[in-house]
Amino acid sequence: MQTIPSSHPQPPYSSLVAVGDSFTEGMSDLLPDGSYRGWADLLAARMAASAPGFRYANLAVRGKLIGQIVAEQVEVAAAMGADVVTLVGGLNDTLRPKCDMGRVRGLLTEAVERLAPSCGRLVLMRSPGRQGPVLERFRPRMEELFACVDDLAARHGAVVVDLYGAPSLADPRLWDVDRLHLTAEGHRRVAEAVWQGLGHPPEDPDWRVPVPPSAPPAWVARRVADARFTRTHLMPWIGRRLTGRSSGDGRVAKRPELLPYEGA
Repeated sequence: MQTIPSSHPQPPYSSLVAVGDSFTEGMSDLLPDGSYRGWADLLAARMAASAPGFRYANLAVRGKLIGQIVAEQVEVAAAMGADVVTLVGGLNDTLRPKCDMGRVRGLLTEAVERLAPSCGRLVLMRSPGRQGPVLERFRPRMEELFACVDDLAARHGAVVVDLYGAPSLADPRLWDVDRLHLTAEGHRRVAEAVWQGLGHPPEDPDWRVPVPPSAPPAWVARRVADARFTRTHLMPWIGRRLTGRSSGDGRVAKRPELLPYEGA
């Protein structure tokens, strides 16, 4: 499935609101001050360059489930009346030990039905997914979620950006050491994908093309990396899943108001 281009009047757009979880917050595109940038900030910077007075809000918070996104972000985003709203959510639900996919689909539907009439253009995504045994068991749920995204987009005239089908974003080199979040290069490619999906001329026509091959790491290096990943990232992640905790507990959105964008 390809990115669906906009058939509406072409940009510039004057405002953007991003809704979602860690993917949209920008993990793991780390800035020198310890904050995260990410594809939504990169997209906002591009859009602002061609639209004086451009406004941007990013309501996304890491770890949020689709129910929390609906309860905490959707109504706020809808009230902002932005030209463009991006909504990416539900993937955290699919990675939980127990997941009611019927409930997830219902909540995503509720979010789309509220946001679509409130903005000029709603953008949905089929989230990127790398290969690996940890995520493989959750893949059927992920693909069920993406089928729901496709159906909702068709019914509500939303843009779908297909990151899941992009070969470049399946490359483990574009994922951080936690194996759950994209690197800065991965976020750059996502920003390009959304940029094109909104009808802008490509700045990087080859964003889907995989990065050039490199020599695979030695067996010992791979085992050391696996052990470090398990200790530092996988076990804490499993612990949070089993205890109902979230990495986003107590956190607030980094850009909670729709204000003029002046750079990251």
